[in-house]
Amino acid sequence: MKKLILSLLACFSMLHGAAFGAGGGIAWDKFPTERTTDMAALQNGAKLFVNYCLNCHEAAFMRYNRMRDIGLTEEQIAQNLIFTGAKVGDTMKVSQSAKDAKDWFGGLPPDLTLIARSRSAAGKGSGADYVYTYLRTYYRDETKATGWNNLAFPNVGMPHVLWELQGQQRAIYVQEKDPRDPAKTVSVFKGFEQISPGTMTPAEYNLAMADLVAFLQWMGEPVRNDRTRLGVWVLLFLGVFTVIAWRLNAAFWKDIK
Repeated sequence: MKKLILSLLACFSMLHGAAFGAGGGIAWDKFPTERTTDMAALQNGAKLFVNYCLNCHEAAFMRYNRMRDIGLTEEQIAQNLIFTGAKVGDTMKVSQSAKDAKDWFGGLPPDLTLIARSRSAAGKGSGADYVYTYLRTYYRDETKATGWNNLAFPNVGMPHVLWELQGQQRAIYVQEKDPRDPAKTVSVFKGFEQISPGTMTPAEYNLAMADLVAFLQWMGEPVRNDRTRLGVWVLLFLGVFTVIAWRLNAAFWKDIK
């Protein structure tokens, strides 16, 4: 029960940040949806997920062997994507205890199985758009305990675990007149300034984050691509059957006055 309560509190915290973004924060960048049907992209996203996310965040509703659906063998999964004593048929859990999570983070890091399906907002974009924006808008902020902040999730508690790939950047703000009250000024975000480079170029990092989000979106609904392909065939069948039924109906009634 204690673990469940901590998990709910952590999820509430994440949802609060998402609500801030939906309620007038920055515009979300468009996630390149074509990555969700690219097997190489999904496999790269799986690699990034187990190396950078699965240390703290679980995907407790997904089994390792389900990654066979993105072109990996059980041997490849066991050798390259499992770094604990887990078996290929186990769910993707972490060994971190609820007590340690509370001591280190103030709460249990939320499960990521459905993260890309749970952050959509009307007028802002899909959950994948939110996560894609979130992963790319970390910046240095020495006023925070972790030294990091995030445009999509202001005052985020999680540090930037991918900073070695992206490098370090700072957010540039300028003071402008408040359009609702000219007597006041507001801080307006104008962009990022690179402090130090990462191991990836900005273009490479953006593509890597697209792969990671593609995997997160696939994980939330593994049968989505199959369902979409099947849906196309069903619609084609119904279209052809409609033409056949229409002609049969015409032939049946042509001699009836």
